[in-house]
Amino acid sequence: MSETKEDRIARRHRERDEQMKGSAGYQTFNVMFILAYPFIAVFTFIMSALLSIFSGISRAAAWIVSGGKSK
Repeated sequence: MSETKEDRIARRHRERDEQMKGSAGYQTFNVMFILAYPFIAVFTFIMSALLSIFSGISRAAAWIVSGGKSK
């Protein structure tokens, strides 16, 4: 039985993915990402907290300037 176009495309994608996963760059990226993930998470948490703090300050300033009428 002949291979359909969809099967051929899927097979080529699988072969390409297997080849990519075997490369040194892919493996290096995986290791670096795993090692860096805690720092990424902490950085994201700190930036979110700072954004929340400055947003609260901005909302408070808007409320004061509007004379307490701002929501």
